[in-house]
Amino acid sequence: MKKILSLALLSILFSCKETKQQVDTIITNAKVYTVNSNFDTAEAFAIKDGKFLAVGKAEHIQNTYTADATIDAKGQTIVPGLIDAHCHFYGLGLQEQRVDLLGTTSLEDVVKRVVDFQEERNMSFIIGRGWDQNDWEVKEYPNKALLDALFPDIPVALTRIDGHAMLCNQAALDLAKITKNTKVEGGAILLENGELTGVLVDNPMRLVREVYPKPSRKEQIRALLDAQKICTNLGLTTVSDAGLDRDVIELIDSLQQAKKINMRMYAMISNTDENLDYYLPKGKIKTEKLNVQSVKVFSDGALGSHGAALKEPYSDKHNHYGAMIIGHEAYRDLASRIANSAYQMNTHAIGDSAVSFVLKTYKNALEGQHKKRWRVEHAQIITDNDFDYFDDENIIASVQPTHATSDMYWAEERLGSDRIKGAYAYKTLLNQSGKIALGTDFPIEQVSPFLTFYAAVSRQDTEGFPDGGFEIENALTREEALKGMTIWAAYANFEEEEKGSIEAGKFADFIILDKDIMEVPLQDIPNIKVQQTYIDGVAQ
Repeated sequence: MKKILSLALLSILFSCKETKQQVDTIITNAKVYTVNSNFDTAEAFAIKDGKFLAVGKAEHIQNTYTADATIDAKGQTIVPGLIDAHCHFYGLGLQEQRVDLLGTTSLEDVVKRVVDFQEERNMSFIIGRGWDQNDWEVKEYPNKALLDALFPDIPVALTRIDGHAMLCNQAALDLAKITKNTKVEGGAILLENGELTGVLVDNPMRLVREVYPKPSRKEQIRALLDAQKICTNLGLTTVSDAGLDRDVIELIDSLQQAKKINMRMYAMISNTDENLDYYLPKGKIKTEKLNVQSVKVFSDGALGSHGAALKEPYSDKHNHYGAMIIGHEAYRDLASRIANSAYQMNTHAIGDSAVSFVLKTYKNALEGQHKKRWRVEHAQIITDNDFDYFDDENIIASVQPTHATSDMYWAEERLGSDRIKGAYAYKTLLNQSGKIALGTDFPIEQVSPFLTFYAAVSRQDTEGFPDGGFEIENALTREEALKGMTIWAAYANFEEEEKGSIEAGKFADFIILDKDIMEVPLQDIPNIKVQQTYIDGVAQ
């Protein structure tokens, strides 16, 4: 009898073992922030064929599934793969091959970096980016005289940190055929005593960029691979590149198909006739790694360069309003064209005049349409009743929290005490629309999404300034910040059904952190490290 019972028990145990479903990977013993609709936490999940198959209690997952690989997370925190809703991925990679001017403290510091770079690289055309005169003791635009003396024959073009102003030497100006009499709408060629200073603001910069040496295919590939390494090391699994041309998009697609690039890409096409004529008739292009269904448009410049278009004059520049980069009629016609296509319109708008015009144009162009999710990129300064245009269906905001903490030292000087109240108003935008997409705008800001999270929640710099936070009433909660970097960013890309949370059926994109981002002291958030990034359930 005992023998019969033993055999029966063994049979039952063997049967139970055989009924376990085979999966590729089980992650267990973790604190998983799923970012599902209830913001549930879990202990474990199973992955099969690059997607989450089941999420829940460790005991249930281990009793239900068997895997080739089981990873013990040792109690560490896991969150969905992070999404940067607005960045310049390709630009980041190119910048790795150019002069880095971030953190420079004076024109002399800028020039020293250029000299050091040229001694090492010996370039025929020197290109750099990252200077910000607001960080200098003399907070005025620089002059090209020193660059002319040091580089009389080699063109030099150095873009401001925000990408909306450029310092060029005479050799670069000559190559671009820019003189003191050159006229370009939508920007400025700055003169001093009737002579060129070398500083170009907004649209005139295009004349110089058109004479840049074209990067070789090898340099383009290197740029994309460099950018991927930087981003995956920081926990990014999807990036929304705000402005790419067809050749780069097709290169990205080919590298993804060849499995040399695993980063998922939401590629906004740059607003050029060539791109629009090619992509709009084709309709959206969608693979598991690439999504092309949006157009990136510039409406105005940036606040730091006095290029943002304001309703009233700048507080620190008499009778100066900034400028629209695109004409009103041209913008309305463009919006109408995009509204009649399958594409989303994503417009850079910073000044309150630009934001207001964009919002009103969006509303008119989308009359009678639904779920278009047109985006106002930056939405930095909003006045009057313009917040009321935002919703969660047709007009949404895509913002960059570190812009607030980078600009807070001088923004009120530009805007005055009244307008600043409607600037960087992320909580107000969220309350109005119910969702807000968060990004960095890198390489204008640092790549780290943990700085994004920290700035959104604390409204302080990493030194804890200012006490209590900058316009703290517009801070987000930690839950809101994480949603803005995952599920809401996915929503802004029409991808919320496939990514942005750890749920069955979605891509197995997730990261393991060394600290609990939802519970550590605020000041520790910028220093959180990514232990491992996974895309399709595979460690990167």
